[in-house]
Amino acid sequence: MKRLFRTEGPDAMICGVCGGIARYFGVDPTIVRVATVLLVVPGGMSLWVYIIAALIMPRESSLY
Repeated sequence: MKRLFRTEGPDAMICGVCGGIARYFGVDPTIVRVATVLLVVPGGMSLWVYIIAALIMPRESSLY
């Protein structure tokens, strides 16, 4: 079963949200990070969405 979680280690840059989303969808974390920056900078996606995801998503180590 696939689970959405924040990554730890080399896939985590700030909080591990983008790394976790990348693992969930099976894509490179860099692609998710670039897409996030492109969505946040022009104001389309709020930075609050990232912060809320960081607070809600469990850490990878807490699942095992």
